[in-house]
Amino acid sequence: MTSEDEPQASAPPAPPADPIRDPIRGVIRGSAPAPLSILDLATVGAGYSPSQALTATTELARNAERWGYHRFWVAEHHGMPGVASSTPAVLLAHLGAHTSTLRLGSGGVMLPNHAPLAIAEQFGLLESLHPGRIDLGLGRAPGTDQATARALRRGLEEGPDEFPHQLSELLHFMDGDFPDGHPYARLSAVPRGDGRPPVWLLGSSGFSARLAGRLGLPFAFAHHFSAANTVPALDLYRSSFRPSAVLDEPYALIGVSAVAADDEPQARRLARSAGLAMLQLRRGTPGLIPSPETAAEYPYSPAEADFIDDWLANVVLGAPGDVADGLESLRKRTGADELMVTSHIHGHEARQRSYGLIAQAYGLTPSR
Repeated sequence: MTSEDEPQASAPPAPPADPIRDPIRGVIRGSAPAPLSILDLATVGAGYSPSQALTATTELARNAERWGYHRFWVAEHHGMPGVASSTPAVLLAHLGAHTSTLRLGSGGVMLPNHAPLAIAEQFGLLESLHPGRIDLGLGRAPGTDQATARALRRGLEEGPDEFPHQLSELLHFMDGDFPDGHPYARLSAVPRGDGRPPVWLLGSSGFSARLAGRLGLPFAFAHHFSAANTVPALDLYRSSFRPSAVLDEPYALIGVSAVAADDEPQARRLARSAGLAMLQLRRGTPGLIPSPETAAEYPYSPAEADFIDDWLANVVLGAPGDVADGLESLRKRTGADELMVTSHIHGHEARQRSYGLIAQAYGLTPSR
């Protein structure tokens, strides 16, 4: 991939950002080589209820803060029984009330499913509730199947192809700076405090990478389900980047599937439950996250077995030290500024333990 932009003059070097106050650049905790964050889906496994899953997510957010993770993002998905985070703004308000320093955000809100004014109001409210801790990550995919997307978008005339226009409208609502004469110039998104949440663009291809670069916004790439496109998309983001009032230089994080356990066979056994869940989703039959026993006993066809093997190849898994080494190798290979790990496996205890082991092995310093 190459950028279609005209060459831009180099911006003067910016002074080093204060990692405590900077709303975008991650904070490196302890001896970790880079900031480490979590993407959570409020995973609902077989044998568990959505209420139990959300309780586990709340506990995970509290532990993530204690373990030294920098951000905790939740994702918008619809029509998926194994995912309870259908409404990020609601869940983030709850998580904010149970944490105090952890950055909280959406990874992401699917903008074509919503009116921009509604998102501006929701995240203005979140920022007012939890000042300086909220990130607004935006995606252009529906986060569901087409029938559900149509049901979500009733009354909304625009779809994912209109994403740049929707994004522009959202930013104007958040900043209160529609030009004179605009139909919305007299409208206000309330509440709006002294600041606003930083906006991130999310993507799994080159479209959002280029748009984020042109607008000078931070970019988050979904390596966990589009690994072949990671390096090209990040290269495109960097080559397209134009300094802005938001960022003087590119800042990119990547989402990475990671599972840590006592040893590699145990981690692989846990990861296969997430692999079978992905296979079911790709077949159009999403369900609760199957148990490791179900995943081990499932009668895979040769094509399905190949799918699982290909999917597992992009999961960083194993004993804690091996996972830490794998994450650092991936960070160096891609040049990512920050890593955001996700572990969509069955069993709240196994998931909590995996994140705790990764934090310790990667060098995060726990808070007291």
